[in-house]
Amino acid sequence: ESRFGNFLVAGVTETMLEALSQLGIEWFLDGTTLTVTGTGLKPWRASDTPIDCRNSGMTIRTLAGALAATNTPAVLDGSDGLRRRPMGRVVEPLAAMGADIETAAGGYAPIRIGENKTGGLKGLEIDLPVASAQVKTALLLAGLGGLAPTIIHEPGPSRDHTERIFAQMGIDLDVQPGVVRLNPPEQPLTPLRFTIPGDVSSAAFLIVAALITPNSEIRLQGVGLNPTRTGLIDALLSMGADIEILSGEPRAGEPVGDLIVRSSKLKAAVIKGDIVVRMIDEFPVFAVAAVHAEGSTVVQDAEELRYKETDRIQVLVEEFCKLGVQIEAQDDGFTIQGGLPYQGGEVSARGDHRLGMALAVLSLGAESPVTLSDAEIIAESFPGFVDQLKHLGAEIKSV
Repeated sequence: ESRFGNFLVAGVTETMLEALSQLGIEWFLDGTTLTVTGTGLKPWRASDTPIDCRNSGMTIRTLAGALAATNTPAVLDGSDGLRRRPMGRVVEPLAAMGADIETAAGGYAPIRIGENKTGGLKGLEIDLPVASAQVKTALLLAGLGGLAPTIIHEPGPSRDHTERIFAQMGIDLDVQPGVVRLNPPEQPLTPLRFTIPGDVSSAAFLIVAALITPNSEIRLQGVGLNPTRTGLIDALLSMGADIEILSGEPRAGEPVGDLIVRSSKLKAAVIKGDIVVRMIDEFPVFAVAAVHAEGSTVVQDAEELRYKETDRIQVLVEEFCKLGVQIEAQDDGFTIQGGLPYQGGEVSARGDHRLGMALAVLSLGAESPVTLSDAEIIAESFPGFVDQLKHLGAEIKSV
């Protein structure tokens, strides 16, 4: 048994848990404490019906690697939005390892995984064209069932939670800048017992809300401060944000601390290069900070935003423009002219939880009320978001 405290009960995690149930994995949720009974690397229960990964790219990609490792036949599918996200970047290297796996036409979901009758997965050495923690995790999971080492080269530093967790489980890993080598385990993996740090991607919305709201000061407790995830904090600090970081005790190899955030006068910045990967999920709310920063903020090298739950560059620009924000899209990012007033109006989350929360934070600085439709999608990753904003003093009404 592995046991995790502070487990997030939300749409994205419920999707994974339901998928595990369909595959015969036993788990028990007591409030926010999750217990999972491991079965080792033997095959899981084959599913007679497709596994619905809904809108979760993390679920479909990591399950593809795990199913390949355990040699479990299945079909992975999801929402229309998930079917528009590229899956070839995961499926092609898994096929090169010997997995019986294929996508639908064009490299999209559904993903079909058949029984591998060749005697096991081969080792793999691969250069990833795009730094992606989801792809890396899928391949490392598959590597657990390999007959030889799996070696992954990345063009930049993606988040490394998987490597830290694997090390806690006794897996033989060699992690160097830009490369990870996994040697297949010869012994059963060590179960895990720890409290999950607070999610910095969720904290990001409260951080920016405090920065742009006059006379604000908040303290966020127990936030995960893994350096592969703190690109937004680094970007905001470079823009003049008043963020105080208080280090705490690490959890399962992850640095943790409290953040004290105070309202600040921000200045514009150019965001590009390696920091983009370290804040890839935070760009919707970073854009809110840029709206309140003096000058022209430019985001480059972020084409990956077009392959998230939505085309986050396009929908971000469209929705921000509805409130009069001066924002323009580029192929790999956007430009925002900040420090200017903007009005209220009607906007939509467009089926994207992070866009919905970013629009809610943006509304804090509008000259008149903002009405946000499709707001229920926020519960995908932060069910208590609206209550937290109200607790901090925001005026929010359901309509």
